[in-house]
Amino acid sequence: MTNLKLTWTTLPDDAALAEQVAELASRAEGADGIAPLSEQFLLGLDDARLGHRHLLAVEDGQVLGAAALAGDEAEFLVDPQARRQGIGARLYAGLAEEVAELKAWAHGNTDGAQALAARREAQVTRRLLVMEVSGDALRDSVDFTPPTEMTVADLADSRRRWGADPVERAWLEVNNDAFSWHPEQGGWDLARLRRAMEVDWFDPRDVWFIWDTPAGEEPGQEPPALAGFHWTKWHDADTAEVYVVGLSGDYRGRGLGGPVVSMGLAHLAEGGAQRVILYVEDDNEAAVKRYRELGFTVAEEHVVYS
Repeated sequence: MTNLKLTWTTLPDDAALAEQVAELASRAEGADGIAPLSEQFLLGLDDARLGHRHLLAVEDGQVLGAAALAGDEAEFLVDPQARRQGIGARLYAGLAEEVAELKAWAHGNTDGAQALAARREAQVTRRLLVMEVSGDALRDSVDFTPPTEMTVADLADSRRRWGADPVERAWLEVNNDAFSWHPEQGGWDLARLRRAMEVDWFDPRDVWFIWDTPAGEEPGQEPPALAGFHWTKWHDADTAEVYVVGLSGDYRGRGLGGPVVSMGLAHLAEGGAQRVILYVEDDNEAAVKRYRELGFTVAEEHVVYS
């Protein structure tokens, strides 16, 4: 490792380097059984709008390790064939020099991540659970009855009824209300919402809403109040995700939390899903309890070390 150099760059400015890092992430996932980069950090490899900076560990023109930095949060990975040679420690040190209060994600919280955190005397300050349900438990969880005097419609249908801009603004308002506390999902604007819909897997028929208007009522000029939404995601023909679930503050305490979740699960089950996953903060005790009651169990955990 005598020729190893650490270099700061912005990967969207260098397609060849970005491709190297994407291939490195794929190899790391194959070796570890878990993706080293989350969706947003993976998108940040070639989307300059996200504003990510990248620290690369390069030897003789080959990328052996990479880190992505967004604000005070970072994710990093090392080539499976170049581990246990101090590359991860050097990347962490380089990140820590840039950000005094660094928050470093460890997806899967592997033994290597725990060892590096111990050497840095870093502590877990956030824990994100991946929960899953499948088989009979999934089929038992999809009992969905539309709320009385409300309309259930997907994004495609809602746009036809009330127009794209008004529907997306209502969706944005409920999202920001529901996730005012959340570091990634809250505080969005329309540009951020629309950027989230640019991903290749997005389908407006996979976003479901509960509108406060009787089913079958003729649509007006403006959409009615939006009670909640359930954004689902397909990973493949068998595996899907409870991607984002949001309930308006005006409708909390009215027994709609369960129907909003079940609405999306019913859509996924009808589409042929055999397994459904979701991400939830472990300190969101009410949500974790609700998902356990639906048959979800913890499959993975992702942590932040600070």
